[in-house]
Formats: sequence, structure tokens, C-alpha cells
Amino acid sequence: MNYGRIYNFSAGPATMPEPVLEEIRDEMMNYRGSGMCVMEMSHRSKVYQQIIDEAEQDLRDLMGIPDNYKVLFIQGGATLQFAMIPMNLMKNGVACYYETGAWSKKAIAEAKKYGEVVVLGSSKDRNYSYIPAENTADIPDNADYVYICENETIHGTTWQKLPDTKGKVLVSDQSSMFLSKPCNVSDYGLIYAGVQKNVGPAGMVVVIIREDLIRDDLPATVPTYMDYKIHADNGSMYNTPNCWAIYCCGKVFKYLKKIGGLEAMDKINQEKAKVMYDFLDSSKLFKGTVDKEVRSLMNIPFVTGDKDLDAKVVAYTKECGFENLKGHKSVGGLRASTYNAMPKEGVEALVECLKKFEAENA
Repeated sequence: MNYGRIYNFSAGPATMPEPVLEEIRDEMMNYRGSGMCVMEMSHRSKVYQQIIDEAEQDLRDLMGIPDNYKVLFIQGGATLQFAMIPMNLMKNGVACYYETGAWSKKAIAEAKKYGEVVVLGSSKDRNYSYIPAENTADIPDNADYVYICENETIHGTTWQKLPDTKGKVLVSDQSSMFLSKPCNVSDYGLIYAGVQKNVGPAGMVVVIIREDLIRDDLPATVPTYMDYKIHADNGSMYNTPNCWAIYCCGKVFKYLKKIGGLEAMDKINQEKAKVMYDFLDSSKLFKGTVDKEVRSLMNIPFVTGDKDLDAKVVAYTKECGFENLKGHKSVGGLRASTYNAMPKEGVEALVECLKKFEAENA
């Protein structure tokens, strides 16, 4: 049942699977006989402990997370990790970053507050429309880690192959592609993802960190909440966690397992992105802004080449029942975010709408 819902192409907070929302609705007033909503219950209760334990286990099952990695549910979203990562991992005070868009650029600026940052490559010269060639030559021997934003939400590029880090720890911001395809966690030292794009409601980040990277020798100046060890030692409950987000994410984890896991999700994502990209490649009015070999399956930016016409497209699609197709304020244009929960039918309907617009504005 649709409940009069529209197709929401927002980059985040984003659409969630309808079966998950229906289940949340049914448990809203009385979670499994507890007599209260999850939003009301103590995070120290046995009922809630089961919720967070199941959420972690289901995520481990989905991703095949090895036992020597900790799963942490931390408040503050992905932006907090821009500082938390260098605070915790910059043991030698040196880190390497690839600059591939707005979010990696912000991460670089934050990391510079805590140590030396070596930018191994940048695609700024072409407005972040490509992924720069991997560069091992400039990785210092004392580098603590190499950082990538694996999928740039604003500019719509994605790493198709992980860079060679010369044996250094790989850190990845997976916020806008988390759980969209299989992931070999052992390739990374740390993965993090703000959950509001592909998993649940805003206000939380999932951090998957290899245990040997969790330190007990951090400077006394590091705030308690910014210490990964504090979260790991307390099972993500040092303070009151984002109980509601963890509960909702847990529902999504179970939903993904039910439909066949990340392999099945990847197949669906490939198919629906192809619908959009095939249209853009054949259109005379609309054009994708990213090099084909690094196109994101999650965030698809495109333009008409005319700002006024782009604005007209946004208004037109809104009248047709499609929301949030305006590009990010920093780049303009248009963008369709086709996260896990966006059905293929939604992308097909959007393409038909854009075809109609093109015919009327030829």
C-alpha cells in the first residue's frame, strides 16, 4: 500500500523501505508487549539491550564483519568523524587523503587541525567529476592512514577499485553507499557511515573499526566522547545512544537480509541506475556530469546546461509527484539519489517524466 507517498529522491534524510516503515508503525505505541514505544524505553533495559544486540549481529551477518572489528553506534553523524578519525588514528601526526568532492574536502580541512595532511590526488580541476589516479609515491613511511570518501554524495562519483595504500590503514567514508553492495571489511581499517542516506533516520553514524586501531594512549585533551575506546568498552552505551535510530537501522538490516542480502541489493541498484544513465546518455536535453567509469549508483547528478531550465525541471517534476531533485546548493543542477529504498519503478517513472519534459521543451 502506498499511503499517498511520493517518490523521494532526497540525498538525505532519504527514503526508507515501506515494509520497514509499516513495521515501525505497528510497533509505535507498544513495542512487542512492552507497553511503550522504543522512543520511551530505557536504553539500560533488557528489552532495548536485545534491540541493539540484534542490530549489531544482523549488520555483522550482512557485511561478514570479522570478529576483530568493533561495530559502534555513535551520535553526531558523519561530520563528527572528520575530527574523531584524526584525533584517534593520527599516532604519528601524518595522514593521506584523496580529495574527490565536497565531503572529502571538508574532511581534509578538519584533519589539518590535528596533524599534517598529504593530499595524494584531487579532482578539483574538473569540478570533482572523476576519481584521481591512485598515488603510492607520495605516501610517507610514517603515514597513519589513507582516507577516501568512497562515494561522493554531492558530485556523484564512486571508487570502483580501492586505492593501493602501500600497506597503510585504509579509512573510508561510506555514508552514501553503505550496504548498497557487498563489502570486504578486511580491506579497511575503519569504515564509517552516516545512516540517514541509506539505512535510517538522521542523527547517528555507524563506525566499523579494527580492534588494533583502538588506542588507550590518547592525549588527555581528546574529549571523552571522541575516544573510540570509550564507545567500544561500553557497547555504544557510554551515554544514552540514539535509541530510535539504532532501532530503525536494525529493522533495515533485517529487511536487507530478508531480500537476499547485499548481493541481491547490488543487483537491484545496478538495474535501476542503468535506467537513469541510459536515459541521460540518449537524451539531447539532459546530460550527466560525471565520467562514465566512476558513476555512482546512489547519487546521479545531471544538468540541462541552463540554470533557469534546471529550475523549471525541478518545478515540473514536483508537480508530477517527485521530490528533492534539485542539485546541492554548492553545485546547482539536478540530482536523483537512488538509494536502496528507492524502487526501480520510481526511477522508471522519473525517466518518463523527464522524457515528457524534454519533448515539451525541445
